[in-house]
Amino acid sequence: MSSTAYRWVWDSNVKIFVTGGAGFIGSQYVRTVLSGGFPAFAGASVTVYDRLTYAGNLANLAPVEGRYTFVRGDVCDGRLLADVLPGHDVVLHFAAESHVDRSIDGAADFVRTNVLGTQTLLDACLTARIPKVIQVSTDEVYGTIAEGSWDESAPLAPRSPYSAAKAGGDLIARAYAITHGLPVSITRCGNNYGPYQHPEKVIPRFATNLIEGRHVPLYGDGGNVRDWIHVADHCQGIQLVAERGEPGEIYHIAGTAELTNLELTERILDALDAPREMIERVPDRKGHDRRYSLSDAKLRALGYAPEVGFEEGLAATIEWYVDNPSWWKPLRASMGAR
Repeated sequence: MSSTAYRWVWDSNVKIFVTGGAGFIGSQYVRTVLSGGFPAFAGASVTVYDRLTYAGNLANLAPVEGRYTFVRGDVCDGRLLADVLPGHDVVLHFAAESHVDRSIDGAADFVRTNVLGTQTLLDACLTARIPKVIQVSTDEVYGTIAEGSWDESAPLAPRSPYSAAKAGGDLIARAYAITHGLPVSITRCGNNYGPYQHPEKVIPRFATNLIEGRHVPLYGDGGNVRDWIHVADHCQGIQLVAERGEPGEIYHIAGTAELTNLELTERILDALDAPREMIERVPDRKGHDRRYSLSDAKLRALGYAPEVGFEEGLAATIEWYVDNPSWWKPLRASMGAR
């Protein structure tokens, strides 16, 4: 780290700035911190900064309505960031275009938000002298791995426009840490699931399809492997990095269940008492990564341990979608019959 690195000073009234705080993972973080789930940030004030694209939804923050400050803004809007960032102690950068299928159809928004948006935000953090910044990223930046698990020194080899854009943002973050001494740490996580996840993603899409009596579209042979983590555990890992992580360092937050897509699909079918005939085989996604796997030994050495077992987490997630059609039905309608 550069000698100009800022010193992190704890305060009883931490001011937190969350980009993408109305999205799936960002809203989980905001709900948790404002509900007292992170004792180190008890009494914190939170600013949610979100553009409210199709994936941002203030209904995700209904349980903590009135307890945060909301700014509707784009991470590429440097002038607005310069106005609203100063005075905050921690910036958590969740905002991103994140759906691989959409990135295949059109990459421009992904490059704009995930690369230029990250650079614009980090510039604003540098000017405002923010003491702690977290860049939230993904295991997909590493590409695909046949066996074993990646540690934080693995080379980046992204294979989709989405993962390439996230890798670009990560490299910008690392460059700002080294060149400017910006106290930014990077987290990379496996596949998330949980409540409030947009129904374009596989678990809520398959669950809501089945609830509505639709088939579930399974790519290719269903043999692609993903490591699943509950969004609450992911946010616990991010919080640990916010509290104890070193500037310029990368931290993995691994999942708790490594499954093929077919195995995952069968578990969703079983949870909803649906027959195997509800599986519809569809052509594989272009450039579909075969397997992801992270080693999170570095984060566990700081005290991290996931708490949500996959079986209980999946059951609770599916039950949430069964119980909350008023949340997801409007989103499904905007997607069309897909």
